[in-house]
Amino acid sequence: MQNETISYTNSGTGSEGRDNELWSIARRRAAFKISAASYVIINSMLIAVWYFTSGPGSYFWPIWSILGWGLGIATQYVRTYHGVNFFSTQREYEKFKRLPDI
Repeated sequence: MQNETISYTNSGTGSEGRDNELWSIARRRAAFKISAASYVIINSMLIAVWYFTSGPGSYFWPIWSILGWGLGIATQYVRTYHGVNFFSTQREYEKFKRLPDI
């Protein structure tokens, strides 16, 4: 098997002919999907532990993991699918430019 070295550059097209910006977006989306799957699996297991140890009618302690980790997952979702310019001044300016003249 032949050894290959892959070089990553910060701008332009990478050594394999792929756009680095698109590659970065694809990596963030894949990472988000892994994080979301982990969130669902781990919290499901915590709910199962709660259910089989103390059961319904007792204090639902997995809520703290669900809410805390869920906040992180929601933040990662916004950064991944809506970009870091979600609260961008440039984005708001572009919206105003598209408004019809009054």
